[in-house]
Amino acid sequence: MSKGLDMDVEKEPRLPDAVEVSLPQGSRQKRTPRVLMFNFCIWALTMYAYARLFFSNVPTYRGLHVSQSWALDAFSIGSPRDPADGVHPALKADKREKLFLSTPNKHSALAASRAYATHPHIAGSVEDFHDALEILALFEAHFGIKKPTELPVFSAGSDASRSATLSVNKLKSPSAWVDIYFPVMNTPVSNGLEVLGDNGAVEWTADLTEDGDPGDPDAAKYRDFIPTFHGLSHDGEAEGQLIYANYGRYEDYEKVLAAGGNFTSKIVLVRYGQVFRGLKIKRAEELGAAGVLIYSDPRDDGSVTVENGYAPYPLGPARNPTSVQRGSVQYISKYPGDPTTPGYPAYPNATRTEGENIPQIPSLPISWSNARRLLEEIEESGEPLMRGRASKKKVKLINHVDTKVMPIWNVMAAIPGHIKNETVVIGCHRDAWVMGAADPTSGTVSLHEIIRGYGVLLRSGWKPLRNVVFASWDAEEYGLIGSTEWAEDFADWITGNVVAYLNTDVSSSGSIWEVEGSPSLAHLIRKAAQDVPHPTIPGKTLWDAIDDEGPFYGPVDPEFMATYSESRKRLATETGIELLGSGSDFTPFLQRLGVASMNEGFGQALSDAPYHYHSIYDTQRWQELYADPGFGRHVAVAQHLGLVGLRLIDAIVLPLNTTQYSFELEDYLNQVESIASSLSLNPDFSGLHKSIVNLQSKSNELDAEKAKAESSFKKLLKKCERHPKSCRPSAVQSFIRWPLRVLGFDIAENRFEKFVKAAKRVQTVNAKLVAFERGFISEGGIKDREWYRHLVVAPGKWLGYGATTLPAVTEALTFDNNVTMAEAESHRVADLIDKLADVISV
Repeated sequence: MSKGLDMDVEKEPRLPDAVEVSLPQGSRQKRTPRVLMFNFCIWALTMYAYARLFFSNVPTYRGLHVSQSWALDAFSIGSPRDPADGVHPALKADKREKLFLSTPNKHSALAASRAYATHPHIAGSVEDFHDALEILALFEAHFGIKKPTELPVFSAGSDASRSATLSVNKLKSPSAWVDIYFPVMNTPVSNGLEVLGDNGAVEWTADLTEDGDPGDPDAAKYRDFIPTFHGLSHDGEAEGQLIYANYGRYEDYEKVLAAGGNFTSKIVLVRYGQVFRGLKIKRAEELGAAGVLIYSDPRDDGSVTVENGYAPYPLGPARNPTSVQRGSVQYISKYPGDPTTPGYPAYPNATRTEGENIPQIPSLPISWSNARRLLEEIEESGEPLMRGRASKKKVKLINHVDTKVMPIWNVMAAIPGHIKNETVVIGCHRDAWVMGAADPTSGTVSLHEIIRGYGVLLRSGWKPLRNVVFASWDAEEYGLIGSTEWAEDFADWITGNVVAYLNTDVSSSGSIWEVEGSPSLAHLIRKAAQDVPHPTIPGKTLWDAIDDEGPFYGPVDPEFMATYSESRKRLATETGIELLGSGSDFTPFLQRLGVASMNEGFGQALSDAPYHYHSIYDTQRWQELYADPGFGRHVAVAQHLGLVGLRLIDAIVLPLNTTQYSFELEDYLNQVESIASSLSLNPDFSGLHKSIVNLQSKSNELDAEKAKAESSFKKLLKKCERHPKSCRPSAVQSFIRWPLRVLGFDIAENRFEKFVKAAKRVQTVNAKLVAFERGFISEGGIKDREWYRHLVVAPGKWLGYGATTLPAVTEALTFDNNVTMAEAESHRVADLIDKLADVISV
């Protein structure tokens, strides 16, 4: 039967009803009843078959071709590319990666940094908008996008804005645009800090302006361009006695309370570090404090202090004592983004709330120089600060800000791929508190170099297998606003299309390469790091930089050393990749929508020059002198993030390791059980343990299916490359074979059918891999902070930056001390895992 169906129909004799008979001119053939009956049967069977085509699950050739055309087009099956026709042959993976890695370079990175980091560009400012247009022009230049007659700047929620993202799947060529969102933010108006005498007279007034030493020309020029203030801080004044609470961690407040301290109506003085600054204020507010002051303490600067003999910046590497860390004081572990539109986008006409994740007491960031003077009001000879003692004199804090709806600009670009429903997003924020040579300009520079590299690939003839979306986010500094609003705006599209999100923020502020990510990406991240050269040491790789040290040495404060050592212990895992908490633009992708994510950059070692975070001294001079002399670290981050991107974009089977993830789940449960034991609690987590073991088994089976699916596809691909015509659809075969198959005839698959079937098998596997991270998303979210819906990893309730695993279960024990609640939360996680096991089952 098969042999007959594979005949060349144009060379074979026609069927009887089509036989031509020589007839006398003017006469007509008389058909016999047998011929008429035969014709009728053929006609009836054909009509029946084609009717079945429309009402059955048997796909047509055209249906197979359209649904899996990526497999044919991506590898040019049956359509040889001729350079003479102006179309370049596709580069093989190794040559593609080599070409990309050769593109980012130090000279280009340095020039970009000098362009972006030598002027202030706070979110919502004119300078910020001008920078947005510069990034838009960068996308257009390197991705071959023709400049439109009108700027593609669209108000969020408009048809044009909606279409720009929702049409990524339909693009034929790269596109770039700007989305404008309208969140509530604030800008400084006036501030003040005073120590008052017994009669209320001012005894001392703080100079809240950084000194702007002319040794750093940019810092001198813009010393008061953005006055020191906290983003999203409360407008108001507060007066009260001063009380000290160390880092302002939850446990620090508890320690002061245990020592007999009372925060009611006090001004709390805390130092930066360990937890997100907003949470320091949140706990003080809950305890009745009137206001909060946060300062940068040189004890947290490692070896490089004036006490150790180093001159302060700009004369030397130690901290400038007048430097001030601005920053958002949003309660980020409750929800990020626009405070007044939680869970939905900040359109210009959005219905707004009062904002439940922002302080209701005023605060100010202050310098070490000012904090040192305030500490004199509390300190007594030989007495530790954490005894709960309050100052005798009162302190007055003044923080006046202008809070209003402001525009912000996300700059987006898309490169269409062959697979239309799979997209990799690569992003970095653009806004800075002042100039931000490290935060975020170093990240923007690395993104700049990735864009250049992908542009070179496009000009070489590369068309990605999957879509790529680039994002230059705005207003990250106020609370991840630009990325969060976009993620809330296009949640359904992201859930249905985005396979991974790759982020950088501060790509260069020190010597140690730091990387965090979803466990499913860990092996991919590590392997790519081993394929990128070390930025400063020949013969080593980027992965080796995870243990690098800075050039300055000396004694370190014991308390800081203990916390630093503890943070380094978290890297002692099988993969060496730390989990993501929060604090940058990966948050809405991972912890609300379940998109596998990563973040990377060079951070501070104990022996590095202190990073003047969010200060006027985060400048180009400091970056070139101390953070990254030569700009090799900027380039290394660009090479690595871009390489990880390429390996996700162009892999046949997505390199997501669900088995690594499923076995780490067991580690997370062990950690929770250890916490319970330390609290003398004995919850029953046996159901969750059983679910995890089952998921591990299903993931192992998926690993086997991954290997088989990829192997089968590649074998057929080689055959199709040797015999391309056999892997292209044929209209003639479609007309003959499909009706017969629908009628029930056993028609053997030809090579085209096998190839598209293998392609479909690959996409089925990929869908399961993407679904893995999605599987930890609960619509109900985490108790008391329902915006966060990932039940496996979230920013700690009182950490903000740091990650907490199995957060709902963990916090039921650590904060509620409630076994029943912990068990109930473990059942929620187990239910998700059981459903996920079914989804990835093969």
